[in-house]
Amino acid sequence: MMAIIQAPNKVLSTSAKKYPLGKYVRSDKNLAKLLSDMETALTLARDPKGVGLAAPQIGVPYSLFIVKPTEKSKIVVFINPEILATSDKPGARSKKQEAKSKQPKRLEGCLSLLNIWGEVKRPETLTLSYYDELGVKHTKKFKGFMATIIAHEVDHLHGILFPRRVLEQKGQLYKSHKNAKDEDVFDPIEV
Repeated sequence: MMAIIQAPNKVLSTSAKKYPLGKYVRSDKNLAKLLSDMETALTLARDPKGVGLAAPQIGVPYSLFIVKPTEKSKIVVFINPEILATSDKPGARSKKQEAKSKQPKRLEGCLSLLNIWGEVKRPETLTLSYYDELGVKHTKKFKGFMATIIAHEVDHLHGILFPRRVLEQKGQLYKSHKNAKDEDVFDPIEV
């Protein structure tokens, strides 16, 4: 198993290369091994549990990531992803949904920056072009938490860590620790 790389490792601030998908992608043993290593690393991540992992986070500079938004979800693979469109427009929603969407930023963390959290505004929806592990091309629209995870992971592929987004948006960074009751406590970080 490969360990998750921690900042400030240079691979985390470097743009990833496109993964060379050939016509024999289904029998690509290197890809299968890489995805297996990534799945193991993501599955073993605890406190916090991870919901996504980009190849650069295990030291592999290729443009691919995996996502597992819930404990019961299956792993979804995104190879050579490209965001085609984003939207913050809520569309036709109830007043309750509208009020909820006005929460401008969500607390975000990263397995490569343990115990660091920040308020980040991400697109409500995004349209993504990508290949799956079988080499099949997809274009799909994602929303909500899945859109947030994808935007975070795509940033990794461009060498961007979430604190940069926090600072760009004039948000707040936090350092977390456990209190005596083993509860998470978030202390603001002065920047």
